[in-house]
Amino acid sequence: MTRRDKINYYLDIAETVAERGTCLRRNFGAIIVKNDQIVSTGYVGAPRGRQNCSDLGYCTRDRMGVPRGQRYELCRSVHAEMNAIIHAARVDMLGSTLYLVGREVASGEYVQNAFPCSMCTRLIINAGISTVIVRDDKENFRVINVADEWIVNDETLRGESNY
Repeated sequence: MTRRDKINYYLDIAETVAERGTCLRRNFGAIIVKNDQIVSTGYVGAPRGRQNCSDLGYCTRDRMGVPRGQRYELCRSVHAEMNAIIHAARVDMLGSTLYLVGREVASGEYVQNAFPCSMCTRLIINAGISTVIVRDDKENFRVINVADEWIVNDETLRGESNY
């Protein structure tokens, strides 16, 4: 048996974290790692004390016909990246890597072209996370250098934001 490479090892853990998600559309898992130490984990779910969509049996955005990637303010859930960030101290996130995996609930397939939303992107920047690694399939992933791709190339200055 071949030893699993370290990036896919952490992505496998993030994928397991995603299994706790409560969204009826897509579930994501995120882990923050610094110096080969897991700092925090997060998955998609409603704020503490509120009912999850999986408990209610419906998705408000689905009922309203809201397409993917739009009107996140109508969603009951807190994103996986957000949950991982709010459960970690900033000092532990400075220079860290966030690993992100998304799965479609209906099919179980990996979310194609998964990417943090613009709000999560801003939170990642402010948390001091330096790298984001997103799984495309069981073996392949994309590496995002936060400073080069999200700070220097700020899409909001060009009017290309999702909002």
